[in-house]
Amino acid sequence: MSVAYNQLLDATIQHLEDLKSRGVRNVAVSPQTLRSLSQPPQKNSAPVQISKTETVLQNPMPAKQSLPEKAAAFSELQKRALSCVKCPHLASSRKTVVFGVGSIDAQLMFVGEAPGADEDEQGEPFVGRAGQLLTKIIETTGLSRADVYIANILKCRPDTPGQSAGNRKPTPDEMATCIPYLHEQIDLIRPKVLVALGATAVEGLLGKTLGITKLRGQWQTYRGTPLMPTYHPAYLLRNQAMSEKRKVWEDMLAVMEKLGIPVTEKQRKFFLKA
Repeated sequence: MSVAYNQLLDATIQHLEDLKSRGVRNVAVSPQTLRSLSQPPQKNSAPVQISKTETVLQNPMPAKQSLPEKAAAFSELQKRALSCVKCPHLASSRKTVVFGVGSIDAQLMFVGEAPGADEDEQGEPFVGRAGQLLTKIIETTGLSRADVYIANILKCRPDTPGQSAGNRKPTPDEMATCIPYLHEQIDLIRPKVLVALGATAVEGLLGKTLGITKLRGQWQTYRGTPLMPTYHPAYLLRNQAMSEKRKVWEDMLAVMEKLGIPVTEKQRKFFLKA
């Protein structure tokens, strides 16, 4: 085989490994390309023609952009999300699309499951009681909401027909339909660490249903980015035991260390019994 063929083969293998590390599990290849690849290379043969769809798949994550370029791309993404009607039942019941909030250059990104009533009203994720607690957790690390990025898998509040109050868990189909927007957010922001808040967010991201009690505190990888599963702040509002608060804080200490954020001795002792 020619040197050029071997170089192309090595590059293809490396590219597929890169895709796998980013969470891609399927790659579309046309029948024509498959037939061409199944044939042994011939001397002076013409190069394999690749379809437009396959060309797009060659670069699933955009190249690193300048801040103005990133802001423009984010603005365009937000416009698409705000006008989305892929889930007619959600589009007809929502008050607003809850896109996300924070720094588009953040090193740390939090991902929840879906907006609640307060978020649907204000158009910003995590603004209710659970959101206020999340803000306190972020501030305890020495960061602010403006330093991180906060988003949900689902951008619309799950509809609750016949209910005047309360929220419901988003369905797997709803999350699968909406998650491409989150993927684009992650690919544009390029955070160094992701934090998944609660069992539903973990299930929507990783497809794992082991339960948040078994997964929290254990590093995972999502689209090539380290991901820390932890309890949803709403859980801590329901269960205010010091031991449960400490578990979440231990997860955040691990996040801080992963990001290279200095941890003081006082911080290390938070929520420990005297």
